[in-house]
Amino acid sequence: MTPQSARPSPAFFTELKSARWLALWAAMLGFLLDAMDVSLYLFALQSIRNEFGLSLAQAGLVTTCTLLASAAGGVLCGLLSDRIGRTRTLIFTILLYSLASGGSATAQGLGSLVFWRSLVGLGLGGEWSAGSVLVAESWPPQHRAKAISFMQSGWALGYLLAAALSAFVLPRFGWRVLFLIGVLPALLTLAIRRYVPESKLWTQTPRSSSKWVVRALASDPTLRSRLAISTAVATTVLIAYWGLFSWAPSFLSASKELGGAGLGLLRSSLWLIVIQSGAYAGYLVFGVLADRFGRKPTFSFYVVVAAALTLIFGWLPGWSARDSELWLWWLGPSLGFFGTGYFSLFGAMLAELFPTKVRATAQGFAYNIGRACSALAPYAIGAWAERAGLGTALTLCSAFFLLAGLLVWMLPETRSAELD
Repeated sequence: MTPQSARPSPAFFTELKSARWLALWAAMLGFLLDAMDVSLYLFALQSIRNEFGLSLAQAGLVTTCTLLASAAGGVLCGLLSDRIGRTRTLIFTILLYSLASGGSATAQGLGSLVFWRSLVGLGLGGEWSAGSVLVAESWPPQHRAKAISFMQSGWALGYLLAAALSAFVLPRFGWRVLFLIGVLPALLTLAIRRYVPESKLWTQTPRSSSKWVVRALASDPTLRSRLAISTAVATTVLIAYWGLFSWAPSFLSASKELGGAGLGLLRSSLWLIVIQSGAYAGYLVFGVLADRFGRKPTFSFYVVVAAALTLIFGWLPGWSARDSELWLWWLGPSLGFFGTGYFSLFGAMLAELFPTKVRATAQGFAYNIGRACSALAPYAIGAWAERAGLGTALTLCSAFFLLAGLLVWMLPETRSAELD
């Protein structure tokens, strides 16, 4: 990494047909459609349970397998991206999750459903690993965080798209047709193959075997330290995120007698849509702030506020019914904004911490090992909630948010870093 060049850079919203914007559109749309395919299961869950007679534990097992597979996909596709290129890996992962979504429509029981949704998970993790590195290598330092945030915002849009499709398709055609629609993102790969160029940084860097990449990360003390700390940051914040948002729907819909917010199913579903609107704004604003003030202070600001909002969220059931519901509707967009927008850090800062030869491998490892560890968070929060109530259990998420905000300061600030 070298200091930022003194040469002026074009404004962010210029040359929308340039190579860097083509890379950004490809990665953002890939992530958006990825989020849509993953979220379709959440909206179709009740229909699937009714048809297959699945218990809550069995339905949750499918989600857990998807998360674990996404972690594996992120690590493996990080290695693959360093070996065969960013755009080729991006094409492969989009094809994988699209075709696997269509395959989910053929499921005849729990086993086949786990198989297909695990393949969707592999594509999910792999798409982020390839797409985020492609974007990071295509943009100059002063706009890199904004570009990554734009890509990351596709997750919120994909969730909202899945909600809209589910509302229209499920009552009329059923969950199998809904999953068949998930094949359509495969068409995006045709445009990527034709229009999106490979990263110049990657093409100008000599190829190395996967064994060499792993050895380089393990043997270099600086890279090894950065990888360990980055993994710790990703792990803590992902535990906080999944611990909070995996239980948020149940917490909102459960009655106050059971320790919930008492919104019921319909209003809690509307609240989740509101929170994704806040998340979309949170992603975009994070990039602006991170490019202006730095990666570490912006990330810490987000997660500290998220920790405070999580505590308020958990305490609300103890308030009067009128006050708690009013605060929930005010809290929703803010919790989405601060509770998810910080994810834009990882695509920018992780890319800036590692050289091109090992960048995708290191980035895929750090983020996705954290994702694998976070698969335990829903269980841990649920177990504690059985003893102390769900609202109290959410304080654990608040603690992990704060821990992530401290750990990030062990890494160097990379706001002005050129990639090498």
